[in-house]
Amino acid sequence: MTDIDLKDRSRHGGPYDRGSADSYYGRPIDPHYYVLDTYSSEMVPLKEGDEGYDEYMQGYRENTESGNFKDWG
Repeated sequence: MTDIDLKDRSRHGGPYDRGSADSYYGRPIDPHYYVLDTYSSEMVPLKEGDEGYDEYMQGYRENTESGNFKDWG
């Protein structure tokens, strides 16, 4: 597997990005990230204690607190 910085919040497909996107689209909490590009590379599930878990949760929480959600109307 490629070396990945799981704390890089700017990386599309990283844990923070995925948490933020799940919140934005109204999806339930499902900690994960993608090795490379979102949806076109391996998805890695995360559980509490895994590297990247806290970043996912922070992305989800920060987006939820900001109230930035997709308008489905």
